Amino acid sequence: MSEDGQQPRDEEVEEFAEEQASLWRITLSPLAWAAHFVICYGLVALSCAKGLPVEPVRQGLIVFSVVVLALIGWIGWRAWRQWDVRETGDHLNQQGKAEDRHRFLGHAAFLLSIISFIGVVFVSLPLLLLEGCG
Repeated sequence: MSEDGQQPRDEEVEEFAEEQASLWRITLSPLAWAAHFVICYGLVALSCAKGLPVEPVRQGLIVFSVVVLALIGWIGWRAWRQWDVRETGDHLNQQGKAEDRHRFLGHAAFLLSIISFIGVVFVSLPLLLLEGCG
């Protein structure tokens, strides 16, 4: 901080960029889950309605599911690092400082990544267990 209590401009820009990345991290996991859901159910429904062979679609969607799970895992790992609970030991962050808000956004993104990961697994189960349109 400078003498008049204002942060230098570069620090403000850097802090804003970090918070913007945190907000993207919060939205990306649920967005990946939603896109995965729409693509999986849409392609299977389309192939069944048109009478196309469903096996190549099913195999492609299994590969797509693994890629989405890896993406969500990567986002969750980045959020875990942002939360930084292992180094600080502070699970609550009740002080309301900028750093506490930054860690809270990491915590929220981490939890959303867990929920999204589970959602993708459950959407992928029919691809693994069912073999046709029947």
